[in-house]
Amino acid sequence: MAIKKIPIQEFLQLSKEQPVLDVRSPGEFLQAHIPGAVSLPLFTDEERKVVGTTYKQKSREAAIKIGLDYFGVKMRKMVEETEEIVSGIKAKGDRQTIDCNPDSYREPTVLVHCWRGGMRSAGVAWLLDLYGFKVYTLVGGYKAYRHWVRQQFDHSYNFGIIGGYTGSGKTLVLKELQRLGKPVIDLEALACHKGSAFGAFGEAEQPRQEMFENLLAKELSRYAGENMNGERIFVEDESHRIGNLNIPLNLWTHMRNCPVYFLDIPFEQRLDYITVEYGKFEKEKLVNAIIRIQKRLGGQETKNAINFLIEGDVKECFRILLKYYDKWYSKGLHNRENLSALLNKIPSAGVDTVSNAQNIVNATSLAEKTF
Repeated sequence: MAIKKIPIQEFLQLSKEQPVLDVRSPGEFLQAHIPGAVSLPLFTDEERKVVGTTYKQKSREAAIKIGLDYFGVKMRKMVEETEEIVSGIKAKGDRQTIDCNPDSYREPTVLVHCWRGGMRSAGVAWLLDLYGFKVYTLVGGYKAYRHWVRQQFDHSYNFGIIGGYTGSGKTLVLKELQRLGKPVIDLEALACHKGSAFGAFGEAEQPRQEMFENLLAKELSRYAGENMNGERIFVEDESHRIGNLNIPLNLWTHMRNCPVYFLDIPFEQRLDYITVEYGKFEKEKLVNAIIRIQKRLGGQETKNAINFLIEGDVKECFRILLKYYDKWYSKGLHNRENLSALLNKIPSAGVDTVSNAQNIVNATSLAEKTF
């Protein structure tokens, strides 16, 4: 068998069917990785540091010898771990499979990469190839993958922006559109944050910026060019920042120039919705979130909101907060060039997910026919 070096596009295509082994150190993997990849580190973080220091201060040959000392004792374990990874994937039935002919067995295949596509991936690929795996390595390594990620944010996409003031149930509408078979990218789900001072409530820890970009690029690549046939990709109207993460500037700027389908829902209906949605959380967490926005909310309104909350009048607390968020959302909405050409208001009696999603589908279909 021979190890085959392949470019990023082919690597990603194969990764839909074959396991990706990331042989960088645990720290590098934790920072960010190709979505779906499995960590199979050649070196620990400390070992990587020692090898790198030796390379810089002594020589390439000295660094390789130290690397071999680390690698030698791990060879059997790495082979066995790879077997477990491939066996686990076969058991799930979602990637490699056994051929229909019981006498023929598809050669177990793995994709291997390191940071630059250098010695680490070459060493592990040699070992796995020697053992009997069919091995592909990524030309340019993870660095090439990151170049591909950044390219995804420079393309033009046929977005349909789901807009509406806080409490409009925009995320629920996105999920309903997805259920209807429409292309959807849920930015807040990728960011593990709902985009406000209260946005972390009920969410997992946010990924790091680099990992968020990797996840987002994967979603965008599903809807590239010829895959879409002109169909709109629905995303929620977001500010540039979601919690601690930033939507890549080029992509966000493009989003700001796409049609907005604005769910125009009465204030009281939205207030009822968020009172139920957020009123279930602990008062201490709610108070802390209010304090985080006190500078923009204002001292007196902050005090009033907290007092209502402490007294158990959650609805009046959220009435103050909703007015605040309406003001800031309106500012962001109207800070678009050509808003009059982009804005499509969809009158809605309330937070009715099914009805609102269907109204958006009807509005986009009408716009496409008119065009």
